[in-house]
Amino acid sequence: MIPRSITTFGLLFFVLFTLHSIKAQPKKGPYIKASLGLGASLPFDDADVSSNGFYAQGEYVLGITRWFGLRPYVGVMLASSHNDYSSQPQLGYQVSTSALLLGGKVRLAIPIPWIAPYVETGIGTSIGSFTTITPYTNAEKNGFVVHIPVTYGLAIGRNHNFEIELTFYYHPSIEQFAGAAAIGFSFPI
Repeated sequence: MIPRSITTFGLLFFVLFTLHSIKAQPKKGPYIKASLGLGASLPFDDADVSSNGFYAQGEYVLGITRWFGLRPYVGVMLASSHNDYSSQPQLGYQVSTSALLLGGKVRLAIPIPWIAPYVETGIGTSIGSFTTITPYTNAEKNGFVVHIPVTYGLAIGRNHNFEIELTFYYHPSIEQFAGAAAIGFSFPI
């Protein structure tokens, strides 16, 4: 049996070694990406409390290569709690996010014509109001909160200009994450 660390290192080496010829980033150079979608907030624990709302984000994309890009972003997440469908009998449990999202992330894409799967991650800050009140958590905060963005998506179309994505913003200090199912469109500057 091969040790897990050797297998992981071998896979990482193979991927990095073969990425020099990949052409899955929509395009090289700077461009803008705009995303809109349905937002939601959920607590880290197993409480049946959630919220839904609106999500929008804009990115200034620096396509360094076709498979790798840097993406500073600004966005907004507005998700408020609705207890009417919750199975929790106690009133007052809620999770909500009303925040401006700022940060930067990197994208790694896979070279498939017409459909390019990708993953993005980075670090950022959320500025706004956050509430996580469940049977296991009681956290409320106004102001700055650090978040970790993670996005899984597909860039589709002949030039990969349209995107379908699931994006998440993990807020460890308030024990919740905000997420969105979104569609995006990118265009050159």
